[in-house]
Amino acid sequence: MSGLLADARAVLESWEAPSSEQEELRRDYLAHLDRHEDAMWRSCRPGHLTASAAIVDPSGTATVLTLHRSIRLWLQLGGHCEADDATLADVALREATEESGIPGLRLLPGPIRLDRHAVPCGGGSVHLDVQYAVVAPAGATLSRLVDESDDLGWFPVADLPEPTDTACRSLVSAAAEAARRA
Repeated sequence: MSGLLADARAVLESWEAPSSEQEELRRDYLAHLDRHEDAMWRSCRPGHLTASAAIVDPSGTATVLTLHRSIRLWLQLGGHCEADDATLADVALREATEESGIPGLRLLPGPIRLDRHAVPCGGGSVHLDVQYAVVAPAGATLSRLVDESDDLGWFPVADLPEPTDTACRSLVSAAAEAARRA
């Protein structure tokens, strides 16, 4: 078993889901890991684990979102696991840093949500996304726009841009609350 796969299993086994729906997803993710040794990689066509992060300011009142080029929604930052990633937390923090250009991001402990969604990658697949909260340094500015993004910006948590989706709204809300508690 790869280190990243072992980490994903440990994270999901120890995570306390905040709702019955999230608990059902947690169990489904673990079953997926049991069925697919390549579950961490985009080569796993039925679906693969990804990690994303809602970046929020220290007060939990503003968030960073990207306008995804192919999906055409404002979404959190995140993506696929890479060979150098040791943990799901590493994936989330790496993706948030790469896609925002913000140095000094602080990952809050443990995932805050799970989200399963269909994606067009590889001709059609499912992302089993493990979602984290990340706090940006006070006054952080955005300095990067990656290939898969048409726009990137800071937005009030209470007034997210359209179009977005319920999963992103739920993640941003949970991340903002986590930042206020931290």
